[in-house]
Amino acid sequence: MRGEEAENPGWRLGRGLRGLITAAVDAVYPPVCTGCGRMVGQHRGVCPACWATLRLIERPYCEVLGLPFSHDLGAGILSADAIANPPVFDRLRSVAIHDGIARSLVHGLKYRDRTDLAIMMAGWMVRASDGTVEACDAILPVPLHAYRLWGRRFNQSAELARAIARLSGKPYLATALIRTKRTARQVGLGAQARENNVRGAFAVTEAGKTALFGKRVVLVDDVYTTGATVSAATRALKKAGAGDVTVLTFARAMSGLI
Repeated sequence: MRGEEAENPGWRLGRGLRGLITAAVDAVYPPVCTGCGRMVGQHRGVCPACWATLRLIERPYCEVLGLPFSHDLGAGILSADAIANPPVFDRLRSVAIHDGIARSLVHGLKYRDRTDLAIMMAGWMVRASDGTVEACDAILPVPLHAYRLWGRRFNQSAELARAIARLSGKPYLATALIRTKRTARQVGLGAQARENNVRGAFAVTEAGKTALFGKRVVLVDDVYTTGATVSAATRALKKAGAGDVTVLTFARAMSGLI
């Protein structure tokens, strides 16, 4: 604390009022675990039982697909899938396996309107980005079609991307990438059906082409499953001149892990 603050009665009063307001809010809305609802010490916290179910994706992992390895194979090693089927995006990073508390958080944000979770999840995503958020020129979300956005009222990927941009101080390009095709829901579709469903579904606006040309961008989504959606979005970004695309998700599906 600086000396002038300690001697300023107004500053001490403001601090006291903030403390009283926080205490009053906690009394009415006590902090609970974001996964199970148990009481915890602070808001947007996770209890030990739920934390134990969080399967974080840590190194060693494939430098391109972010697939975790069972043991360290050395720096720069790629997975067999990344070698045999190189993705159109430059790299993928995710916080955790889509299971346990990670799945609960994704479902809470996406289906239960828990947009307050985006701040906590975004903080974990910045950490998991492996420096790509810090090095990028812009953050943008996988967009929803206007019709689906109207029905859902918000885009969970946009909530995460906006929070990541705020935390990192990077530009947030909310409308550079748009979804031009009203696609069917991806849930329940196989890999080929997912790819067919989103083929040609995205486009970059004229203003977006100027903002993205030659830039390093981070494309944000909530879950990576087969990669069909983010691959289709990346193709549109690359066609518009984006120089480097990192896909950043909160969770990723179990399939393909080694």
